[in-house]
Amino acid sequence: MNMSLLLPLTLVIGLLLFLFQRTDPKKRLIVILILLVPAELIRRFIVFRDINTEGLIAFLLAVFLNFLFWLLIGRYNPVRSSDDNIQVIGMDD
Repeated sequence: MNMSLLLPLTLVIGLLLFLFQRTDPKKRLIVILILLVPAELIRRFIVFRDINTEGLIAFLLAVFLNFLFWLLIGRYNPVRSSDDNIQVIGMDD
């Protein structure tokens, strides 16, 4: 098993999962369609280099780390809709 590729794969896959996790709920379909391109490139890299075991372990680690982030931080700070964040300062209404 090639451990030198495990950390970079975990970071890249984890970043993609994190971007999807912290996306506005109304925009998730668009984001997942955009993230399919780098996900396919990562899959092709894993198949080309024949590092299927490292890829699977990196994916499982990334899912576990994103779950921990959601458990410790994400539940208490949920992603708000972009409509809720609009606040006009200086209006007396």
